This record gives sequence, structure tokens and C-alpha cells, in this order.
Amino acid sequence: MHWWMPLRGSTDFKAAMETHENWEVLNRAIISCRSCPRLVQNREGVATLKKRQFRDQPYWGKAVTGFGDPLARLLIIGLAPAAHGANRTGRVFTGDSSGDWLFDALYRFGYGSRPDSVSREDGMQLRDTFISAVVRCAPPQNRPSAEELLQCRSYLHSEIHLLSRVRLIITLGRIAMDHYWSLFRTLHPGADRIAKPPFLHGGVTLLPNGQWLLTSYHPSRQNTQTGRLTKAMWYDIFTKAKKLIAQVDRL
Repeated sequence: MHWWMPLRGSTDFKAAMETHENWEVLNRAIISCRSCPRLVQNREGVATLKKRQFRDQPYWGKAVTGFGDPLARLLIIGLAPAAHGANRTGRVFTGDSSGDWLFDALYRFGYGSRPDSVSREDGMQLRDTFISAVVRCAPPQNRPSAEELLQCRSYLHSEIHLLSRVRLIITLGRIAMDHYWSLFRTLHPGADRIAKPPFLHGGVTLLPNGQWLLTSYHPSRQNTQTGRLTKAMWYDIFTKAKKLIAQVDRL
């Protein structure tokens, strides 16, 4: 996570320091979380056994925090850390094929400092973008239970609270969209009277608080290798993102 910091002595500096401390507290809470026994057992078991391809590498094996710009206007929400991706590298969407697609697009559209993300030490910086997930530990078969989704909700809630400049949310996959929509309704009284938008690739919804919701297929191998999600379809999501954020800027 990279930080913008105003001059010492200014009111903005004090506020920035308080925000920084809030992020530090939140991230420590996420990393130390052991609330879901099944997820803890899986993430640590994977980190012990490892994949042959990565047997010489240390695995993170803990819950994974969000990553990106705390002043972001774009929030991207995925499902969960991949067993040999973020569960190995310790950074969301880093070290697996889904991350290859995501960071390639972020770089292409000016949100990332490099076209790939391979480790927490690779120098990657995100501009105006923050990446998160609805579940913070690698679930067995990449399928978190309903109880595990609810248990993790407070972490995404806290991140959304701290990301006060977000204007556009991209949800990757149906579960991420459903989870975010449920959380949004709890955060905004009266939102329960609004019909839930259908899940479709490229779907756009203007939310009552003035933010945009953009839904996308997840760039999982199941989608990219079968052709359900093509590069053209994927890049179109970020073309729309640019236009939507620019539209908010004009208001």
C-alpha cells in the first residue's frame, strides 16, 4: 500500500496519520484472524504441503489484507485468496492466473505501475485503485461457506469505511456481487427498497449514494480458458470504469 502524506503541522497531516493508523490496526486484525477453523486449517495445510512448482518458496499461509491506494476512487472486489496465489505470496490476486489478467488490465489502463504481480516485494504500486476480497483465507475448492462469508464481512465493511473517495466498485463474480450488495444494504438505510440488479458481465448500476456498481465475470481459469471471458470482454470492463469515473468527476 502506498501513501500520500501532506505536510507536517497541517490539519490534513493529522487526519492522514490517523487514517494510516486505522489501516495498520485493520490489517493487523485481518492477518491475525483465526475465526474460521476450516479456513485456517486449509490455508495452513496448503502452506505446509505446498505445490511442487513452489516447493522452494515460503508460503504466507495467513489471512490476506486488501492492497492499493487508500485514496482510491476505484474499488475492485474478488472472492478469496487462491491457495497457491495470494495464500503463497501474501498479496491479493498476486501469483496466479487470475492476478495475471487483473494486473495486466490495471497496467494497460493506467492503474498499475507494472503489468504483472508476482510477490509483495515486486514494487507494484496501484494508482487510484484498491483491491479487496469478500473472504481473506483460501477456502477448500475455492468455495467459502455462507457462515465464512458472514464472518469476513466486517473486514470489507471496515475497508469501505476507510476508502472514503471510492466512486466505482467492480465486483468480480456473482458471489462478490451478492456479498457487496448485501453489505451495501446494511450500510445505507432505505437501500433495502431498491431492487437488486441482475448479475451480468458489464452490468452498470447507479447506487443511491452516487457511486457506480460495475459487475464482471471473475477472471478465473474456469472462465478464461473456456472462453466465457475473453480479453476483449475483460478490457471492456476497464474501458467502462474509466468512463464512469470521468462521468463522476464532471458532476
